[in-house]
Amino acid sequence: MPSSLSALAERLRFLLPAGWRPAHPVVPVVRLSGVIGAVMPLRQGLSIAAVAPALERAFATRDAAAVAIVINSPGGSAAQSHLIFRRIRALAEEKKLPVFAFIEDAGASGGYMLACAGDEIFADPSSLVGSIGVIAAGFGFDKLLDRFGVERRLHTAGTSKAMLDPFSPERPEDVARLKGIQAQIHAMFVALVESRRAGRLKGDREALFSGAVWAGAEAQGLGLVDGLGDLGAVLRERFGEKVRLKPVAVARPGLLARVLGRREPTIEDGSAGAGLIDPGAVIAAIEERAAWARLGL
Repeated sequence: MPSSLSALAERLRFLLPAGWRPAHPVVPVVRLSGVIGAVMPLRQGLSIAAVAPALERAFATRDAAAVAIVINSPGGSAAQSHLIFRRIRALAEEKKLPVFAFIEDAGASGGYMLACAGDEIFADPSSLVGSIGVIAAGFGFDKLLDRFGVERRLHTAGTSKAMLDPFSPERPEDVARLKGIQAQIHAMFVALVESRRAGRLKGDREALFSGAVWAGAEAQGLGLVDGLGDLGAVLRERFGEKVRLKPVAVARPGLLARVLGRREPTIEDGSAGAGLIDPGAVIAAIEERAAWARLGL
């Protein structure tokens, strides 16, 4: 059959009864892109609530040979990262399907935790991989208040309720408490990576879990990823040239939903007179930009 007729037959294949169609492997593809856990009306981050429906649809795909997860994230919320990771693994075990993870620009921090949900992880040579650590960042405005003669009035019930309040001087006991919490989360992250990458990690353990980030080729040498390659090339090699990649979109709120979701500013919460600029959205955008900037992106 001439190539043009073959191509036409392939395009019209969907018109045939299901039993007459040639069976080609199907791999649903879910893309997880952005900062994890940063959710604002105009800036939708990755959360279990947002991505769970897409994951459910992907793993429920009829005749799926595997599920592919494409990751492009600098990290974010440890809790949301872990919840998404656990949901992927639960579905993979329930449906008995292998999971392939593909890192694009970055699979760092929580983004790498998502990648660890894959039975195999692939990256581009220039992908940024790792950052297995925990970070907390903020600002201290107490000296600024002193400069302008502003008095901070803060009343709490509970000695730790105002821990690390940005308008009060930093207290050593608050820092110690924060570091203790970070250590617990870091230990969980390390245990997760060691479990999922058992027998594949190489190099110095302290360096691997220092929070450092590596380019894809070096990450492969350290065992953080299994290979270098893109989604299409790897899956064609595994399942043949006729493999069908089926995108399963993570729902994002449309423009109308975002507009309707914006509440009216009120005097009670101090947002009256804010106009079209939402300070919360601005802060979220700055925080998201900072997350990418930590990786040099």
